[in-house]
Amino acid sequence: MNTTERLEKQEIGHAKKGLLYGVASGASWGLSGVVMSIAFGMAPFTEGVSLLLAPIVGAAMHDGLAGLWVFLYNLINGKWREYGRTIRTKPGMLVCLAACFGGPIGMSGYMLGITLAGPSYALAITAIYPAIGAILSVFVLKEKISVRTWIGILLSIAGVMVVSWVPPDAGMYPYFYAGIALACLAAIGWGTEGVISGFGMDMVDPEVAVGIREAASFSVYFVAIIPIMFGVVGYQMIAAAFTTTSLWIILIAALLGGGSYICWYKAINMTGAARAMALNITYALWSVLFGWLLIGTEITPTLIIGGLAITCGAILVGANPKELINLRSK
Repeated sequence: MNTTERLEKQEIGHAKKGLLYGVASGASWGLSGVVMSIAFGMAPFTEGVSLLLAPIVGAAMHDGLAGLWVFLYNLINGKWREYGRTIRTKPGMLVCLAACFGGPIGMSGYMLGITLAGPSYALAITAIYPAIGAILSVFVLKEKISVRTWIGILLSIAGVMVVSWVPPDAGMYPYFYAGIALACLAAIGWGTEGVISGFGMDMVDPEVAVGIREAASFSVYFVAIIPIMFGVVGYQMIAAAFTTTSLWIILIAALLGGGSYICWYKAINMTGAARAMALNITYALWSVLFGWLLIGTEITPTLIIGGLAITCGAILVGANPKELINLRSK
């Protein structure tokens, strides 16, 4: 019995440590979005010839530099050789395919949402991605949606409507509703990424998968998206960013973003995917706090109520709240 009790305590301690990683993943992603919004207010991102240029170039740089941070992390841990081995496997290719939805679609919509609607609003909207993934899983994975999940989906949608009901200062965000729509596109991209990566992640080291995901996303941006949409102007903005202070801001945002992914996958490993996701999407609320502290985002009643509704809805979609309560009570 003593041995059994010790093992149970170790398992509970392991799971509770996973909860801390889950909270860290949400907090770091919320902070990353706010930090990126600071970079977008600096040269050369304020000198773009179109509304699309700076956010998409910023998204490419974020994923590229996050990939670099994760590679350095894997280099220290001796996992760098796994990149080449993994990329040649079917699960590795699925991770790359998922990255195309999570990066050029998800990340671009996310950055455009931050630019046009503000980080707190954009992050709150993108937190509906678990609901999108649940709906897609019905068609792709032939899964059945429970009553609890449907309630969570409807609650998330209601939260989106509340968040977007009253826009912030029109002078700061004249294209607010376009930003909300693009944040919804980001949620669709990330929800799709989750469904596709679900086929491959179980057979790939999570930390290596994060590195491949970021590298694949940046490659698509650099080779296809930027030259097709902007030509040489896009490359000029990237080059200019490396000569300004904004580079250091993006490096911090990328470190937070890459760290968020690693913490999220550690949480999945330690406490389960449902609990990890339920804690990860709290970035919708963390972004409100960090936005208020760092850039003076006004905390409106609709933002708080909508953010709470989206967060609770996502928890209902991804996890049984009783499981979280039971784990914490042990």
